[in-house]
Amino acid sequence: MRIFLTGATGYIGSAVLDALLRGNHQVTALVRTPQAKDALLARGVAPVLGDLTTPKSYRACADGFDAYVHTAADVGVKREGVDAKAIDTLLSAAASHAARTGTGAFVYTSGVWVLGSNAQPMTESAQPNPGQLLGWRPVHEQLVLKAAGNGLRTSVIRPGIVYGGSRGIVSDLLKNALNGLIRVIGTGDNHWPLVYDRDLADLYVRAATRPEALGIYHANDEADETVNAVVEGIVNHLSAPPDVRHVPLEEARKKVGAYADALALDQIVRGPRARELGWSPTLHSVSANVPRLLEEFRSGQERAA
Repeated sequence: MRIFLTGATGYIGSAVLDALLRGNHQVTALVRTPQAKDALLARGVAPVLGDLTTPKSYRACADGFDAYVHTAADVGVKREGVDAKAIDTLLSAAASHAARTGTGAFVYTSGVWVLGSNAQPMTESAQPNPGQLLGWRPVHEQLVLKAAGNGLRTSVIRPGIVYGGSRGIVSDLLKNALNGLIRVIGTGDNHWPLVYDRDLADLYVRAATRPEALGIYHANDEADETVNAVVEGIVNHLSAPPDVRHVPLEEARKKVGAYADALALDQIVRGPRARELGWSPTLHSVSANVPRLLEEFRSGQERAA
């Protein structure tokens, strides 16, 4: 398939790109820098030099693709507006292609944090209960879902906290552990829904390419690990165990704002609809795979150096 991808150099997007290339799909990717453009060219990817903040920089190049996968996320104060413009631009291109050919797909990236805290299992049918950090995200999910029709399939993927490689929240824990101090927000008894980056990428490919893929999909390994269990797994695999400090939520809020509340969410998440697509994670625990994750982290750090 011919696929247009945003965020190809990001944490999730780079894993999705790898999976798409393994599947021999033809990928065109939106990138912001000449360096990223050259790196993707070397991998056989057709790069488009542009920016989400300026839709006209890529709209003309976004026509005629079988599927559109939107993993990019602006981190600035205008991220809500930037994301809305990207959705509008890419959905327009996807709908036009579907109208001409009778088929097309659009895959949008959300996250399990939109669900809020709940000690009871939350499936894809659960109602969002977002906090301050992502209060706008469910509206964007609905924009995507309501655009389905006339040959266009639309999907929303809600990843858990992603692990693997040298980026992301879990990799930050590994980095901090190697530096001698892990900080845990709150008691650490809260559960994090977690997902291995390569497993997550496989779900994106299924959502983009399977004709039956439509609607919301949760992506996590369903191990229901607490933060303390993750940290304990890391500590137990290091020859020089780091100190672990639990930071009260109020103190953490003063330093990182609403992000602290997101990290303190207690979530049990299930993805039966993702399983119906034939998706099955290959890794089911962070704490049980610390040696592997440490190796991936160190390799990633060396490549980036």
